[in-house]
Amino acid sequence: MVLKTFGWSFAVTALGLVAAVFYGGWTGFWIVAILSILEISLSFDNAVVNAGILKKMNAFWQKIFLTIGILIAVFGMRLVFPVLIVAVSASVGPIEAVELALNDKDKYEELVTDAHPSIAAFGGMFLLMIFLDFIFEDRDIKWLGWIERPLAKLGKVDMLSVCIALIALLGTALTFAQSAHQHGGGHADKTETVLLSGIAGLITYLIVGGLSGYFENKLEEEEEREHEAEETARKSGKKVTALAVGGKAAFFMFLYLEVLDASFSFDGVIGAFAVTNDIVLMALGLGIGAMYVRSLTVYLVREGTLDDYVYLEHGAHYAIGALAAILLISIQYEIPEVITGSVGVLLIAWSFWSSIQRNRRIAKGEKAEPHSEVGV
Repeated sequence: MVLKTFGWSFAVTALGLVAAVFYGGWTGFWIVAILSILEISLSFDNAVVNAGILKKMNAFWQKIFLTIGILIAVFGMRLVFPVLIVAVSASVGPIEAVELALNDKDKYEELVTDAHPSIAAFGGMFLLMIFLDFIFEDRDIKWLGWIERPLAKLGKVDMLSVCIALIALLGTALTFAQSAHQHGGGHADKTETVLLSGIAGLITYLIVGGLSGYFENKLEEEEEREHEAEETARKSGKKVTALAVGGKAAFFMFLYLEVLDASFSFDGVIGAFAVTNDIVLMALGLGIGAMYVRSLTVYLVREGTLDDYVYLEHGAHYAIGALAAILLISIQYEIPEVITGSVGVLLIAWSFWSSIQRNRRIAKGEKAEPHSEVGV
């Protein structure tokens, strides 16, 4: 099972490291290895959240996610995206941006760093909406009940997530954006840029998430009808037709996953410049890491890990909330990548341990979520 799921990741790792040695010697080898580990640590929460969505899709779309999806993730976000950042921020053509990335690495890094406020605002708002919609939903299983119970009651207020997100964006624009960090340690007023980028991130979430949720609900309705039709068919001997809406639902969930992955990739792409400004080594390292994130997502789905460790999804969404806050704060302040990666890992590790404790209580015949305990 492990080899079947992670086989391509192992192969890409071997090829990527060999290519790094040929391109940059043993120094290139270690840079690519470090970037791979960085990407995996920063995106582990991404894999957990992806698995929660992917498990609702059939085997065909899971394969699409692992094939076409990885091409988008590797070549789109880890290679093309940094080049597009330069092209837009410097008002140059894509070809000229590639030339900058290959021949003038210092200038390329400067342009990407100066574009960070808009990237952070877009990604931060998108991730913040994911977190808010999660914690405001009333769920049967609660991890940190003392937080989640009152928030679930507040979640009954219409558009509360959007209102809070807009307040957070306004606060960010009036504080961090007015003294945004720039290349060389300088600061600049990026209020307008942050506002526009943040609103774009919010709109993107509402459109893609809304379409995904709509077709997912339609799919659930059709599944209920199909189940009723199957019961009737068993009695009459008629053949039941397949779900017609399944393709649309899966497509928009796939689209949602790709946008979600892109938002998670922002910190990894920007953080990679702390290790190297060589676009080739960056693409190799982040590409290897992206492969493992994809494989880990499929592994979690096929092994049913999220069903066995029910708090993992909670931990991942809390990690998303932390990452959203970090992205918005990083508009003004430099935050070390070790902090960004550690916060997500620690929250997920905590939720994993809480899940184990819960399973032990159930095995002993005790209550799954005792009111006297918090997350254990």
